[in-house]
Amino acid sequence: MNLLTVGISHHSAPVRVLERVSISGDEVRKVLDELLQQDHICEAFVISTCNRVEVYAIAETFHGGLDDVSSVLTRHAGADFRDLADHLYVFYAGAAVEHLFSVAAGLDSMVVGEAQILGQLRQAYGTADENGTVGKALHELAQQALRVGKRVHSETGIDAEGASVVSEALADAEVALDGLAGRSALIVGAGSMGGLAAAQLKRVGIGEVVIANRTPANGQRLAESLRADGVDARTADLSDLSGAVATADLVVACTGAIGAVVTSDVVAAALTERGSRPLLCCDLGLPRDIDADVAELPGVTVVDLESLQKRLSDRQGGNESERAAQIVAEELRAYLAAQRSAEVTPTVTALRKRAAEVVDSELLRLDSRLPELDGDVRNELARTVRRVVDKLLHAPTVRVKQLASVPGGSGYADALRELFELDPQTTAVLGAPQADEGLPGTTVAKASQRDRPAQDGEDR
Repeated sequence: MNLLTVGISHHSAPVRVLERVSISGDEVRKVLDELLQQDHICEAFVISTCNRVEVYAIAETFHGGLDDVSSVLTRHAGADFRDLADHLYVFYAGAAVEHLFSVAAGLDSMVVGEAQILGQLRQAYGTADENGTVGKALHELAQQALRVGKRVHSETGIDAEGASVVSEALADAEVALDGLAGRSALIVGAGSMGGLAAAQLKRVGIGEVVIANRTPANGQRLAESLRADGVDARTADLSDLSGAVATADLVVACTGAIGAVVTSDVVAAALTERGSRPLLCCDLGLPRDIDADVAELPGVTVVDLESLQKRLSDRQGGNESERAAQIVAEELRAYLAAQRSAEVTPTVTALRKRAAEVVDSELLRLDSRLPELDGDVRNELARTVRRVVDKLLHAPTVRVKQLASVPGGSGYADALRELFELDPQTTAVLGAPQADEGLPGTTVAKASQRDRPAQDGEDR
């Protein structure tokens, strides 16, 4: 079995396609359950953010797992596979681990270096863990990915400016409105994105913040935290969005709801009350929280994920990104070496088990031939034989683990099994072998290439 990643992100698809595949918080558990009902998937978790949807699964086989994950994603999106194939990317085995480490480090984000992905990864793992869809393999992988992400953020300056999709959107808003200090903002949604928006607005000196949220208590908590920091903050009911929009200079929508929350009718009604004052709307939802028609209304400017995607697509992270990539590569080598070493453990265990059985058999034979042998002498002979066997096995078993930790090292375990006539079924019981071992480090750039996983050395 091995790690399979099937995903779609701002790198591979426009926002209109991402919207179709996006998975809301309420839907994640259903998707996880459906994944585990497939024939070739043993473990799974799903990362779903404003700019990516990725399934990480432990699959029995590459092709079977890819078919299973692809079918679940296309059913969820209500689309034909051909509509998504050119936008999906696939990573397998070592390449999938590398991708997850890069995601955790912020190297694959729309805003390179943003730290929010760590919380999103932690939440994705937690949801899957509560749902019972992660086991030992994905538990260890997710924890290691979180450690890699933390190390990158602590040892590099990749996130020195605290940039995020929220901060970039508000930077555009600040330019469009000629500054945000002293202005009034409406935040629709009090989740993590809403909290980030509130914190950013506080830093730029916003004059007033109004929070509108589906769960009033959550909106109230966010408003109270702002008031504690000296910001004039209050809540509004979602049923009175028009009135809240009418008094705002800036609207930030980030609810995670399915379908638009800020409709063109709501904004049009608000415009009749606000006069000629310009209105800036930031839509950070996926799917969109703000009607596309709102951008056509007079005096309204909309900043959304699509416009951010275009502006940020060519941005590079510089030297700090290079250092972060080096850390990811270093951690990847260590992780894969540890995994390869662990794979030989069942063979070493089987060898020691076989040796113990031979010793026990010979001691029984000694007992039958010399039944009158003194008990103390017999025990000393047994200890001596076991010490000899342990010393003879020590060097080869330690060395085979070392040799197995390098790429291609699985052949040494095969040699041990052949030389000592170890039963393959015994080693299988002692530790599950990796399926599709011929595909380490495989990357498939497009899901439409799934007829043949790429081999080592091919372009990623």
